[in-house]
Amino acid sequence: METSAQTLLFAAELVEENGIFALVVQDVRRGTVQSTPVPKAMVDKLPTFLSALTAKLHPVQPRRRW
Repeated sequence: METSAQTLLFAAELVEENGIFALVVQDVRRGTVQSTPVPKAMVDKLPTFLSALTAKLHPVQPRRRW
């Protein structure tokens, strides 16, 4: 029986403080953290962006007819 192990490479958080948004990314292997400000307009579009990315990486296969 073959098992697979997942290895966390990066961890990302989108945080908000007093109306200011920041993307915080931790490189787990190197032990570093980077942070960058993110405009609210980008934050509002994040769900749409993630849906588009998912669709691009995992397109729905057409169903076969019997």
